[in-house]
Amino acid sequence: MAILAVCLFITLLSACSMLNQQSKDSKVSKVELTISAAASLKDAITEVKALYLKEKPNTALTINLGSSGSLEQQIEQGAAVDLFISASAGNMTALKDKGLLDNNSIKNLLGNKVVLVVPKESEILISSFDSVLDSSIKKIALGEPTTVPAGQYAEQVFTYLNLLNGVKEKAVYGKDVKEVLTWVETGNVDAGVVYATDAKASTKVTVIATASEASHKAIVYPVAVIKATKNPEGAKDFLNFLRGEGAKAVFEKYGFSIL
Repeated sequence: MAILAVCLFITLLSACSMLNQQSKDSKVSKVELTISAAASLKDAITEVKALYLKEKPNTALTINLGSSGSLEQQIEQGAAVDLFISASAGNMTALKDKGLLDNNSIKNLLGNKVVLVVPKESEILISSFDSVLDSSIKKIALGEPTTVPAGQYAEQVFTYLNLLNGVKEKAVYGKDVKEVLTWVETGNVDAGVVYATDAKASTKVTVIATASEASHKAIVYPVAVIKATKNPEGAKDFLNFLRGEGAKAVFEKYGFSIL
């Protein structure tokens, strides 16, 4: 009986030890990440997040969407961000110059195109970016160029075509490219300039024209780990996942090009 009691005690002690270790391992493996991503990535990054969580269920992943300029400012002001995906190389370079990035982690992730769109049911007869000064166009929506890369690319296109001053007289400015798209979808404006991926995801707009690559800077979506992250390994793991085959397939489905 004494021997049996000792064996039982040892077994219980071993079981408790294993449970404690499993509990500790669970706590250690729990990773919380905040990803700041350009608003134009909304649909694609949401799907990529779901794929990642299937592989890494012990990860809590928060996606913070906005204009790249606004997200850059948040990071500069100390926002708790682990990874940044910008729609403009300029915003990423600004953070790099301030020493806020893990420079070894900076990668060019995606590419995109600029398109001119009108509401699906629009009866306005225009056929190109050159047509936006037509009297039938009363309002044209653009991203706010100081913070929204899509707005910057739009201004570059109209500058290239020598139309910018006339366009500004008709322009209304959205806080991000998704707001621009919504205004076109609802008919609150006659036309708008968005990314090809935004137009592809919408059933409520018609693409009139795609801007030539010569008319604007190359559209590049860089990604980088924020130097102040408390989860550098987790952030790097998600970055690597973004460059993997599963994520690439999602991005391509939504119309992005892979860099």
